[in-house]
Amino acid sequence: MALIPSIFGGRRSNVFFDPFSQDLWDSTFESGLIPFSSNSSLRETSAFAAARIDWKETPEAHVFTADLPGLKKDEVKVEVEEDRVLQISGERNKEQEEKTDKWHRLERSTGKFQRRFRLPENAKMEQIKATMENGVLKVTVPKEPENKPEVKSIDISG
Repeated sequence: MALIPSIFGGRRSNVFFDPFSQDLWDSTFESGLIPFSSNSSLRETSAFAAARIDWKETPEAHVFTADLPGLKKDEVKVEVEEDRVLQISGERNKEQEEKTDKWHRLERSTGKFQRRFRLPENAKMEQIKATMENGVLKVTVPKEPENKPEVKSIDISG
């Protein structure tokens, strides 16, 4: 479905197709080049930094859904900034290592993530709700009812 090739370490964005999306990246990600090294903490963080979030619009609301497996609700923040910007952020910490541990694979991502979305004018900012269940965050932003122009019938004389 992505129209942008995944040549920058799997990082794809819909910012060209969605004017409301504002992905924020650490300056180390700006070049899009992520070093490929199994020992690199940057590589460990990169997958989590690019947390995927779905945004759908229903007739009643804008709904954001993020898969955040292993995170608890107190490890995730949902905030609203000025100019109708919804910010979803959080952090997954690295597992504590013991001196006797011998790792064979380290594939689960760790680190911080932050995603920002500019909400449209019809968003009811004061009624935003967030729930988290089984590692899935759902943020619901109710919408103002659509104002349909009033049509007044004019009698034709003659």
